[in-house]
Amino acid sequence: MNRRDFLYSGAAIAAMSTQGMTARSYASVLGANGRVGLGVIGLGRRGTIVSNGFVQDPRVRIVALCDVYGEQAKKFQQRFAANLAQPALAVDHHDLLARKDVDAVLISTPDHLHVEIGCDALNAGKDVYLEKPTVHRWSDHTKLSETAGRSRRVLQCGMQQRSGEHYARAKQEFFDSGKLGNVVFVRAVWSNFPWQRRDIKPEPKPANLNWGLFLGPAPKVPYELVRYSSWRSFHAYGNGLLADILTHWVDVAQWMLNDSQPQKASAFGGIYVLHQERDNPDTVSAMIQYKNWNLNFESSVLSIRDDHPSVYFEGTEGNLNLTREGYTYTPTRGVPVEVKSTQNLDAAHPKNFLDAIITGSSVSAPITAGIDASRPVAMALQSYWTHSTVSVADLT
Repeated sequence: MNRRDFLYSGAAIAAMSTQGMTARSYASVLGANGRVGLGVIGLGRRGTIVSNGFVQDPRVRIVALCDVYGEQAKKFQQRFAANLAQPALAVDHHDLLARKDVDAVLISTPDHLHVEIGCDALNAGKDVYLEKPTVHRWSDHTKLSETAGRSRRVLQCGMQQRSGEHYARAKQEFFDSGKLGNVVFVRAVWSNFPWQRRDIKPEPKPANLNWGLFLGPAPKVPYELVRYSSWRSFHAYGNGLLADILTHWVDVAQWMLNDSQPQKASAFGGIYVLHQERDNPDTVSAMIQYKNWNLNFESSVLSIRDDHPSVYFEGTEGNLNLTREGYTYTPTRGVPVEVKSTQNLDAAHPKNFLDAIITGSSVSAPITAGIDASRPVAMALQSYWTHSTVSVADLT
């Protein structure tokens, strides 16, 4: 154990002695090299981004990797060659979860696998960082919540704005203080996702891709490259822009306004340009009604210029444009104030997760926040697919 590891372990032991941490958590911190042993399940684009945040923290060591596609695992290992010391490889997540050197897992699979693998990880006694959306189908939220409650493990949902210092500052300065007055409109926008506009030609299934494990609880269909490579385009595996983007922005709005109780939702959109194989819309608008405010959301995969995706709050005493890079406050009377942030949220959120494991502190995005953010998304999805306005009582 090197000096840095010793110092971190010593601090963790002191924190645990004062906060009543369990023997299991104590063992986690004093694992190999005094680090939390992390298993990564899902080694694609998002798994790579979040893992890059984890490896910046010296308190964690990636000890195991899991993906249904061998080529994906190979690319991940090449990307993190300097950070990995012969991690164990698995195709089935159960094999990774059976390992005693895995203390915590990052779950960054396609959305339809989140709840199944998340529950399996919690039941296996692992602490869990679960990428958003927390649930793919609203009907699964009770199962995940109950499993999390029984397990008493640390569960961090992947809404990284919750670990943003300037987000917390904005909440205190403008919302908790009442500085914005009565906020009645929230506008949330984010467009232009080039990796979702690829023209994917058919190819045979690679020999080292387990299509059955990819499908999981989804309908059993023959392999198609587009379904694997562009799974966000298909309702069976992801819920498109409403899950990918609205989840983030509605979470910010509900957090700032201390209101996670949507009343009605209407969503409209369609496949307006990208007519190659897909069933999720390439462009969507939604309105979520709360007791005293409305959230208006719009997003498109298309190349619509969107330099600063944001959540824009309109209040009776001023407006606040809140982005991942900072915020601009424009009072009804007075001079605008701009605050910039350079904090890396994809590193801050894993750090918060590790703090919770090691010191017993609270995670910034607990299961309650994940479920609360999923509720208005589920309402908007149900509205889109049924072509009707959906109240919270209608949600299925």
